[in-house]
Amino acid sequence: MDQPQSKFLAFLAVIATALAGGAFALSWQSSNHFFDFSPANDGLVAPRDIAKLVEEAHGSTVQVNCVVSKKKGVIGTGWAIDSELLNVSSSKTTVMTNHHVIEDCIDGKGTVTINRLFKKEKPAWILAYDEKNDLAVLETDVELDALELSENPPWPGYWVMVVGSADGFEGSVAFGNILNVTIDEVLITNNVSSGNSGGPLIDNEGKVVGMVSWGINDDEGQYNGAKMLDVFCVKILKCEYEYDGEKTWFEYGD
Repeated sequence: MDQPQSKFLAFLAVIATALAGGAFALSWQSSNHFFDFSPANDGLVAPRDIAKLVEEAHGSTVQVNCVVSKKKGVIGTGWAIDSELLNVSSSKTTVMTNHHVIEDCIDGKGTVTINRLFKKEKPAWILAYDEKNDLAVLETDVELDALELSENPPWPGYWVMVVGSADGFEGSVAFGNILNVTIDEVLITNNVSSGNSGGPLIDNEGKVVGMVSWGINDDEGQYNGAKMLDVFCVKILKCEYEYDGEKTWFEYGD
């Protein structure tokens, strides 16, 4: 008999602690990782100042609200991105999120707002979207510091953090590790739930390596996924590298 399984599009994040995975990695990593802060060399270990990373991520992450009526709406997460990196231009603050978070509000069918941690909602507008890859860009007058995109591809075992509005609880944080990567996805152990979709997947240097987008729950366990930055190159990001005939954000070499 088939095991019951449910796949959900998540709007994601949860408070947790980076215990066993980080501790194990620390036990066998050479001591020089304390002086080497490149994810290419110490991505397996937790950052030395997690509190600072969380604080900085909170300052750049928002709750995204798409309201169609009093009884219909969607809550997700978004994060500020440097507008100079985008294929679309804007003089306002630009925010990344998932297409499925704001799709009911496209073409004026609903109202999009954002709010910083425990702050009032402010207007936001849909600037661009890529439905196929579940990406969207918003613009807003709210001032936010842009998160930096990592230049180093994510690898299995790397420490990662998710920040967002898990089940509508603003500022939720979840620590975990990368299980594996595919061409389009980063599979993660971080606990995520409805409300975190569109949230940043952040490495141990505080840089974005992906965007949380979905999760799977079944009787055998749970794992969740984030969009690789490479898929942003289809419509959203200006990307200078190429691999196997496709534009990529990360440089993979020959």
